[in-house]
Amino acid sequence: MAKIVVYSTTVCPYCVRAKQLLNRKGAEFEEINLDKQPERRDEMVQKAGGRRTVPQIFINGRHIGGCDDLHALEQARQLDGLLA
Repeated sequence: MAKIVVYSTTVCPYCVRAKQLLNRKGAEFEEINLDKQPERRDEMVQKAGGRRTVPQIFINGRHIGGCDDLHALEQARQLDGLLA
């Protein structure tokens, strides 16, 4: 299974949608909640090429992007290959 990291916040609806999709896929992921660990925001921004919005999703170290990007991969039938 792929190593997935999701940077999120507690009340972000896009974070909820992204995590729901990953859960439906049966994918395990590490969630880094920036409300609980605000000191990790700079880490996220650096890894995400300057993007500051949440969620920011990484699969096997590759920056996927946010919720819309994750759902676009699913719609293009490319997400399962990344999660394998």
